[in-house]
Amino acid sequence: MDFQSSIIQESNRMENLEKQLICPICLEIFSKPVVILPCQHNLCRKCANDVFQAANPYWTSRGTNISGGRFRCPSCRHEVVLDRHGVYGLQRNLLVENIIDIYKQESSSPRPLKKVDQPMCLEHEDEKINIYCVTCQVPTCSMCKVFGAHKNCEVSPLENVYQHQKRHGFSYQSILESGINRKYVVLSVLHASCSDNAVPSSHCILPWQTELSDGIATLVAGNDRVQAIMNQLEDTCRTIEENSQRQKQSLSEHFDMLYAILEERKGEMLLKISQEQEEKMSYVRSLIQQYKEQLDGSSKLVETAIHSMEEPTVATFLMNAKQLLKDMTEASKQTHIQRTEPGFENMDHFTLNIEHIEAMLRTMDFGTEAEHDEEYDEEEQEEEEEEGGEEPSEDQTTGI
Repeated sequence: MDFQSSIIQESNRMENLEKQLICPICLEIFSKPVVILPCQHNLCRKCANDVFQAANPYWTSRGTNISGGRFRCPSCRHEVVLDRHGVYGLQRNLLVENIIDIYKQESSSPRPLKKVDQPMCLEHEDEKINIYCVTCQVPTCSMCKVFGAHKNCEVSPLENVYQHQKRHGFSYQSILESGINRKYVVLSVLHASCSDNAVPSSHCILPWQTELSDGIATLVAGNDRVQAIMNQLEDTCRTIEENSQRQKQSLSEHFDMLYAILEERKGEMLLKISQEQEEKMSYVRSLIQQYKEQLDGSSKLVETAIHSMEEPTVATFLMNAKQLLKDMTEASKQTHIQRTEPGFENMDHFTLNIEHIEAMLRTMDFGTEAEHDEEYDEEEQEEEEEEGGEEPSEDQTTGI
């Protein structure tokens, strides 16, 4: 535990040392050579030369006839007067340069500089945008702070503002997941970030931060509305599916009922045909049986008559002939047996006309009970009007 504490303390000391080695112009670690001003503040000689050139545009080099120039210290605004050598006449701060060398050697985990295309200032083409104007809420360069439009503004390093927003960026995820008073949560997060030294306390809640919180709250509210609509549409899809399944089942039941009615009616009508078929066939079979019996009797009578013709005894022949003639007379009378009427075998009266039913089935479609009731009422009304037109009312008859 003590080892870890020592490591943390050592890291804090290195960070504090790094803050003391930051140039107020470029906001980076001093780059050698480092010059010390009469006010005891340090600058990179390149940065000091840029400030001096901006304050003295007519001074070009050490070989010019101009005697010197002056500029103000960017840290304390103390006026620095230079001779004809310009910033090259300022004394180098070898102590700071040595400290920088030691810091770079002792730094166990130096922060690597990413090689990225850094944007340049529009007003000072040779200057990189390396600071953030808290007052105007825009990134700018060091020259704009010293001599430009942001001369009287409050600034902060870009890296500090970036790290500040990055550290507190996780809070916005909780805002997205929260469903109650999001704007208040955003403002609370921004207020909680005031303890950080990345931006001055006087600008703890910046206007753009308030706008950002409002925008986040608006977007999250919009996302909630979209999610609610999506949930509603999903519920609608499920309801549509359930209703469709219910209607399909109902339709199948109705058709099954129609099939059952048709099968029942089919059986009844087939039974009628079968009954009449059996009746007619029984009647015809009875006639056939009658004709068969008559034919058998006639055949026997013919056979008896033939045997009588062969009888040799006259007395016997005469005795049998009389009875035989009587039987033949009776047999001839029975030849008029009832016959079937013309078309008796016809079964066309069982023909089923289904044209209107077929047309009705083909035009069968979905509809509500109210529509069916309206159609039924209209049909009844038409029938009543027709009946009323054919038969006069009692009032009309009495009037006549």
